[in-house]
Amino acid sequence: MKTSARNELKGTISEIKKGQINSEIVLNIGGGTVLKAVITNDSVDDMQLSVGESIYAIIKAPFVMVSKENPGKISTRNVIETKVLEVKNGIVSGELKLAMGDQTLTAVITEDAVEDLGFNVGDKVYALIKANFIILAK
Repeated sequence: MKTSARNELKGTISEIKKGQINSEIVLNIGGGTVLKAVITNDSVDDMQLSVGESIYAIIKAPFVMVSKENPGKISTRNVIETKVLEVKNGIVSGELKLAMGDQTLTAVITEDAVEDLGFNVGDKVYALIKANFIILAK
């Protein structure tokens, strides 16, 4: 599978919480890290998703927000403690490579945010990803 998304994270479904229209899929991506994705029930049925199955979480890098502080209780379902592996500076946007469990997560944020927040290699930061920004693939 090839996509233009910078983040293709492999994981195992640990739980499916089915609602009236959507389902929350809980995905263990290793190293104690869990992602929660919200997709339609039709997609769950069409993909024939089941607990224990291996799938991919696809996340575009601009959908990953980054904070130097734990934001506490917020509506974003995924707040993941990470470590900065690399900082790439650009004119408009910067790119952060983040260690997340056994996998790497890429975030693209404005260069102003990179400078204002002073991200450095080795910093502990929090990746914030809304559950409905995650696409699941088999």
